[in-house]
Amino acid sequence: MRKIWKTLCAAALATMVMAPVHAEEKTITIGTMAWEDLLPITGITRKVLEDSGYTVKVVEFSEWGIAYAALGKGDIQVLASQTDYAANDYWNKNKTRLDKLSPVSHGLYQGIAVPKYVPIDSIDQLNDNVDKLGGKIIGIEPGSGLMSDATKAVNTYGLKLQLVEGSTAAMTAALKSAVDRKEPVAVTVWEPSWMAQKFDLKFLKDPKGVFPPPQGYYWIGHKGFAAQYPHAREVMASVFIPVADITAINSEVNEGKTMDQAVQGWVASHAELLKRWESVKEQ
Repeated sequence: MRKIWKTLCAAALATMVMAPVHAEEKTITIGTMAWEDLLPITGITRKVLEDSGYTVKVVEFSEWGIAYAALGKGDIQVLASQTDYAANDYWNKNKTRLDKLSPVSHGLYQGIAVPKYVPIDSIDQLNDNVDKLGGKIIGIEPGSGLMSDATKAVNTYGLKLQLVEGSTAAMTAALKSAVDRKEPVAVTVWEPSWMAQKFDLKFLKDPKGVFPPPQGYYWIGHKGFAAQYPHAREVMASVFIPVADITAINSEVNEGKTMDQAVQGWVASHAELLKRWESVKEQ
């Protein structure tokens, strides 16, 4: 009986050893917002994954709520997002269905800014310059996180300036017009942004801490992504893109390149770095 038992155990063990291991899926759907900070992150990571043997599809969303819902349902596998502040509500609402995979950049900051030639350095100096600034802070789209924080700043500091709602395009046009004339202007803006570079802006100090500190960007995955795509997860974890590089890519887009062209240019000039990112060995 002992011989028979040993024979059966050996056969079972051999069967386990010889059992096929399911290969990792090679198709990944990435979600992104059509924003100037997230498109370069998505584009560069897509290139790294494709060079590592994956077929990558990118789906653009117009709202965080829709993007997070799609990620939670598994319609997309991964999404780059700021979870600490900018998209914190969406993260908290869906996080039981999601996993935070890895950081991919850091340094997003939103606030009130003026051109560097304007002799104002802090938000609490704005009330002393109401007339010079035309009594306005030029804002962007209503409902954005930046405008929500700017509204808090107006109330917290008791500002006498009107926060003007509008659009990013309208704010940019007003900013350009003021800079061309060397006139004072206050705007709501963010970093990374080509505007901060092109128009030589400075963020006003925020002594009362209304605006969140610099935020990180993370790859967020549908629950179980790391187990289903272990190698892809490791490849993505190797990717880190400085905020300054994101700004530079968008400056090129502002000068006339398409986002794909600007991303490809960055990829070409960082070929050795990408090789290191792509060198993660599949388990």
